[in-house]
Amino acid sequence: MPETDLLRQLTDLFREAGPAHHRAYLDTDGADPEWPLWYADFLHERLGKLLGARFTRSELVYLLVCADKEQALHAPGADWPSYYARFFAERYGA
Repeated sequence: MPETDLLRQLTDLFREAGPAHHRAYLDTDGADPEWPLWYADFLHERLGKLLGARFTRSELVYLLVCADKEQALHAPGADWPSYYARFFAERYGA
């Protein structure tokens, strides 16, 4: 899959995950201090298929936390779905 297609698909997946998480935590207005756990469950299968990668949910939690920390350090305020898409594509993209 060409890199631009992969980035678009990854960005779309992360864009879908954001509102789904917010709906799941509607009672707390989306606040969830353990958000990487929810996202790992939501993304695990589809992210693995898109990337052609195998990782455990625990590994995915770690990667999501790393992406969050890197974005906060290197690109605060950046569009997080796009940033996360690049983060994962750089590590797992073909």
